[in-house]
Amino acid sequence: MLSSTFPYPPTRGGTQVRTFNLLKYLSGSHAITLVTQRSEEVIDAEVEELQKWVDELVIFPQPQVSEGEKSLLGKMQRFTTFLQQGTPLSVLDRYSTEMQEWIDEAVKLSTFEVITCEHSANEIYVRPEWQQQLRTVVNIHSSVYGTRRVQLETGASENQLKDQLNLPLLARYEERYCSKFAAIAVTTPEDRRQIATFNPEAEIAVIPNGVDFALFPKRLSDPGGHHLMYIGAMDNQLNIDAVRFFSLEVFPEILRRYPEATLELVGKKPVPEVLELEECPGITVTGQVPSMVDYLHKATVCVVPVRTGVGIKNKTLEALAAGVPVVGSDRGLEGLAVDGADVPLRALRANEPTEYVYAISRLFEDRQLRKQLSENGRSLIEAKYTWERAGKLYEQVLTGR
Repeated sequence: MLSSTFPYPPTRGGTQVRTFNLLKYLSGSHAITLVTQRSEEVIDAEVEELQKWVDELVIFPQPQVSEGEKSLLGKMQRFTTFLQQGTPLSVLDRYSTEMQEWIDEAVKLSTFEVITCEHSANEIYVRPEWQQQLRTVVNIHSSVYGTRRVQLETGASENQLKDQLNLPLLARYEERYCSKFAAIAVTTPEDRRQIATFNPEAEIAVIPNGVDFALFPKRLSDPGGHHLMYIGAMDNQLNIDAVRFFSLEVFPEILRRYPEATLELVGKKPVPEVLELEECPGITVTGQVPSMVDYLHKATVCVVPVRTGVGIKNKTLEALAAGVPVVGSDRGLEGLAVDGADVPLRALRANEPTEYVYAISRLFEDRQLRKQLSENGRSLIEAKYTWERAGKLYEQVLTGR
């Protein structure tokens, strides 16, 4: 398993939670060598814990972008590199020649039966000709082209002109790297449709994320009140856009209707654009917390107003597992059957400010509706979004069964 992101602890979310939990399941029946990179924030205790789940742990230092490369001239030179090589800088920045040499030698010696790339950024280490020697699999946590396209469509792009220039390059990049693999795993049907446009003949499996029920038990009681919550890493652009949109365009009207309402933004590394929201009435920015579920259990409603990004959202799965009523956007609820014909109501959908206000007001006023969503949401996670189920599906992809 190749992962340039150190996949522990899983509580960091994102890439870590998917990679670690799939690894954990596979370790029960397979010998796993994990090849990864260590950033400065990874401590020795985390290395020791991860070692328990693999047969071999091979670690390389994480490459760093130099100050010169961050300058305007450096950025222009790096964009030229993207044009010439066709590989995004976010992938090139994490590329380790030492890691490549280790992998090349292991393949040459026929050490492994399967190589997996945990997140598409690791595709750079896999050579096309290896398909003739062993099974190669890429586990796409989210489509890089699809993510950028959605940012442009929703107006959430940080640099509209740059992203418009990059979009066709990303499409060609994704089409090229997908052709290198015997099999592809994605998290949602939408991502499958996106990847299939690049390679209609590809073997593509939809494997959603799961939830660790030990970390996210269902809450025992409804706290009532008018307490809203958003959870997520607050240095991630997807979350920054979501909390600013909700805090500035939705919450003021909520507060006008319910003067005692509160909004809590829970997650690590809040950037200045998030911290300044604490100046708004009723809003609290907590930063990192010891236990996310303890905070979730205190929320009347969890909001997921994300407008960008593709793929299934861990924050949505975790809130549903905790038994907290959810109001989310189409992006926030992507890949989940939460409403519609012949589907039990499991969450309320909203995209525009007026829709959020209406849905949240319904839940504030109706305890029975909150109970319905709490029960149905938890049941959905128990039935379809466990790591055991995801692990079994992934094992079938890796073994080609």
